[in-house]
Amino acid sequence: MSQYNQVTPEIIVQLEAVTPGRVVVGEDINPDYARDEMPIYGVNMPEVSIDALTTEEVAGIMKICYDNNIPVTTRGAGTGLVGGCTPICGGVVICTMKMNRILSYDLENFAVTVQPGVLLQQLADDALTHGCMYPPDPGEKMATLGGNVATNAGGMRAVKYGVTRDYVRAMTVVLPTGEITHFGGTVSKTSSGYSLINLICGSEGTLAIITELTLKLIPAPNATVSLIVPFEDLKACISTVPKVFMANLNPQALEFFEKEILISSEEYLGKQVFPRMVSGVEAGAYLLITFDGNSMEELDPLVERAAELLVEAGALDVLVADTPPKLKDTWAARSSFLEGIEEQTTLLDECDVVVPVNKIAEYVVFVAQESGRHDFEVKYFGHAGDGNLHIYTCSNDMDREEFKKQVDRFFTSIYAKTVELGGQISGEHGIGMGKVKFLAQAVGPVNMALMQGIKRVFDPKLILNPGKVCDTF
Repeated sequence: MSQYNQVTPEIIVQLEAVTPGRVVVGEDINPDYARDEMPIYGVNMPEVSIDALTTEEVAGIMKICYDNNIPVTTRGAGTGLVGGCTPICGGVVICTMKMNRILSYDLENFAVTVQPGVLLQQLADDALTHGCMYPPDPGEKMATLGGNVATNAGGMRAVKYGVTRDYVRAMTVVLPTGEITHFGGTVSKTSSGYSLINLICGSEGTLAIITELTLKLIPAPNATVSLIVPFEDLKACISTVPKVFMANLNPQALEFFEKEILISSEEYLGKQVFPRMVSGVEAGAYLLITFDGNSMEELDPLVERAAELLVEAGALDVLVADTPPKLKDTWAARSSFLEGIEEQTTLLDECDVVVPVNKIAEYVVFVAQESGRHDFEVKYFGHAGDGNLHIYTCSNDMDREEFKKQVDRFFTSIYAKTVELGGQISGEHGIGMGKVKFLAQAVGPVNMALMQGIKRVFDPKLILNPGKVCDTF
């Protein structure tokens, strides 16, 4: 970290010339700019924060910082969970939240152009008014689209529609040198050289700063229905997932969770949505399955086939949510899992591994066994349709350093199991600063060196979001 310079009064004057009235220093900096939603990975204040408004402003800031060897961290809403926007080297934080306009729709090509500070929920709602859907559906709806692209966010509809990367057609970025360039275009396919746009997707702000995005849309489905499916135990619940795919049911979303995390969420919301007892049997785990299509007439026979399969596989019941209020309440409970955990937990850490779908049951059994070796509580849920599991370590009474030490041992063990089963250590949250060590262990020295080489091509002075993903100083 000693390779970087501090921000001097002279540099502040230069920054003020680029963004007059928006250069904030010292105690006036928003304390949220020191961290993301997972402060266990560290809290560190920048020397300067700037709310940028245009591509040209971002370019001007970067040129000054590049010339003076000042580290820069970009942030949106700060909803990340791996310390990805924590300015661990101080320097300058550029916030893109005020770059929040939906610029234009190209409905003939099913595309929309936005600034990076547009919220996911904002675009989702606005696209529907044009008869379109933006399919990526990460759980945090108040995240920005720039952050979603930077982490290649996945979400609940990934099983049918894919992840954020699959919907990025073009982007404008600012390089660490301050140069402005464009990747991609409003086309459905390309074989035109290396895919630079895909390097930026998922790069977590370490290669370039996204200042404009063109995103793919699809026609909005006319009908949606969700099935609430309680099981007596988690193993029977998860073992049903491959059968859903083998039956060619093509769900839009397929989630699993245990009763404990559901209870946390429902207590947070103050409303019980899911049944706890079915015909005298206590539900221990649940599937939440959503189908979409052109009409309810199209979906009814699909739902009937799914219900028959699920009951044969051991489901205690199949409850249908097919009205807007029922769908809203059902998915509100699912979407509030993290908030429920956060409200009830003092010390918290998490990982979001992804394993082959047919290995979920084996992996969950292993996690349960490993969790019993430690003093914290483990809660988990996941996107059963694509094998992405969210595993939370929680404690209200452990010493902080002891908690971190035990979590490190736990993660080391379950990440090794992830790799053994053919999985990856992050499905959608990214690496940030919190998982760099585990990424290196998982991918090995050759792949780590390749990533570090790419980092140096884009960012020869290593000033952009240092200490993240593959940058180990």
